[in-house]
Amino acid sequence: MVKRQLQQGGSGSSARGSKRRPNINHWKNVTGGPSLGEFVPFVEPLFRKVVSEEVERVMSRFHDPSLRALSNPVGTSEESSLRLQFVNKLPTTIFTSSQIEAEDGTPLMMELVDGRTNERVTSGPLSLIKLEIVVLDGDFGSDEGEDWTEKEFNCNIAREREGKRPLMTGELTVILQGGIGCLRNLIITDNSSWMRSRKFRLGARAVQKVSAETRVREARSENFIVKEHRGELNKKHHPPFLSDEVWRLEKIAKGSPLHKRMSSRRINTVQDFLQLHEVDASSLRNILGTGIPKRTWETMVGHASTCVVDDNEMYAYYQDTNKASILFNSVMKVTQATLDGQTYQSLDKLTHSQKILVQNLRRQAYYSKNQWVPLDYLPSITPSRALNFDLSPEELFKVSAPIPGNLTWTPEHAFC
Repeated sequence: MVKRQLQQGGSGSSARGSKRRPNINHWKNVTGGPSLGEFVPFVEPLFRKVVSEEVERVMSRFHDPSLRALSNPVGTSEESSLRLQFVNKLPTTIFTSSQIEAEDGTPLMMELVDGRTNERVTSGPLSLIKLEIVVLDGDFGSDEGEDWTEKEFNCNIAREREGKRPLMTGELTVILQGGIGCLRNLIITDNSSWMRSRKFRLGARAVQKVSAETRVREARSENFIVKEHRGELNKKHHPPFLSDEVWRLEKIAKGSPLHKRMSSRRINTVQDFLQLHEVDASSLRNILGTGIPKRTWETMVGHASTCVVDDNEMYAYYQDTNKASILFNSVMKVTQATLDGQTYQSLDKLTHSQKILVQNLRRQAYYSKNQWVPLDYLPSITPSRALNFDLSPEELFKVSAPIPGNLTWTPEHAFC
C-alpha cells in the first residue's frame, strides 16, 4: 500500500531521473504522523547539544599539551606528534658488563616531546608515563627523520642468543618526571659481532597505551658497537693522559710495528710523544715511518694535543757555554729564554741567530733530561706563556725573572 501511494504521488513527476524534491507531506499521508517539518523543531535542540559537547571535548584536548596527540591510529606510519627521544648521544663503542653512559660520561637521558612544537611535555598524565628500554638491531633505520610503525619497531627488538644471558640487564623501565627520565644501571651482556650490521641501538617505548587513537612514537638511538669487557683494557682515552702508554693514541695499536718502533726510541708515553713532537716533529715522523699517511699522522697528533698539560710543572735548562737558559713545561713548550744575561720578552727582539740558539738549546735539553732543574728549585721564577717556535714576531712571552747566569746543576737537582 505504501509503495502504491508513493508511486501515485510521483505520477505527475517528470521523466525518470528527475532531481525534483519529494513532497514532505507524503510522510504525513503515509505514516499518519507529523510531517518532517513538524518533527525537526523537536529534535534540533538535542542535535545541537550533542554536537556542542563533542566539539568542546575535542577542543579541550588541544588546550592541554599533554593530551595533544596525533590523530592517526596505531600501526600507521604517518608522522607522530608525540615522540620519545634520547636527550644525549651514546658513545660509538660500548663494552659488555659496563654501565651505559652518554658520550660525555653523563647519565643517559630520555624525554617526551610534542612533535608539533618540538617542546618537552612537562605537565599532564603523559609527562609521567612509564617506559621500557630495549636493545634494537643496528640495521633498524638510518634516517633520523623517518617514521615507523609500532609493529616495525617491535620486529627490530634484538633478543639474546640461545644459551646466553638476557641481552640487557639493569633498570629496564623508567617513569618520566616532568617529561624527562634518567636511564641507570643498564648493562649489555653480549657483544654485537653476531649481528649483520655488527651494531646495536637502544630503544624506548611506552609501556601503557595512551588511547586507541593516540600513539607515542618510540625512541631510537644512534647505532654503536659493543665489544667484550676485556677489550676495554685496550681502549683509547679521550682525552689521553700524559702518563698513558703511547698506544692509547688513535691509530697506534698495542703491539703493532708502529708501537714497537716508538718503544725502541724510548717513546713510551703520550708525554714522550708530545715532547719529541714539540722539539723536532720531523724526527718523530721519521720514526713512525715515511709511508705513514698524512691523515693518520694528523689524527695521532690531534689526539695527543687534546691531552691536558699541567703548566705549573715547569723545568729549567742552562747551557754554560753560551750563558743561555730556557724555562719550559712538561711537554717542552718554552715559556722563557735568557741569552747572555738578558731576558727577551718578545720574539721580535731576538735575532735570527738567537732564535736558532733557543731552538738548539731546547733540542739539547731534550737529550739531557737528567740536567733539567724542577721549578721548585727556582722559587723566584713563575710560569708564563709558552713560546711559539714557528717564529712569528707577533707572539709574545712573559718573564717574571731571568734565570741566574751562575746557575749550575748539582745531583740534588737531577730529574729523570
